[in-house]
Amino acid sequence: MTGQVIFKIDKKLKTQALRQAHAQGFPFSSILKLATKAFVEGRLRVDMFEAAPFNAPTARQMKSALKDIKEGKNLSPSFTSARAAAKYLNA
Repeated sequence: MTGQVIFKIDKKLKTQALRQAHAQGFPFSSILKLATKAFVEGRLRVDMFEAAPFNAPTARQMKSALKDIKEGKNLSPSFTSARAAAKYLNA
């Protein structure tokens, strides 16, 4: 037995979702069914808020920090104890 779900969605979002589903070779209804099943099984996490974008200065800092991490720069070494960390910081 199947049921029908009707809900309102922004037209632009619907168009983008339909286009992406079609590009991947899936009917949009299948995407919704799979997402619903994953949600019920606990494999889909839903956040009820949108992440605010960084302002320009913070975005530059984040970009620089991520670049440093990828290159292994400006990172402290790993420590096996708090005493070793304190010794490193005091040096």
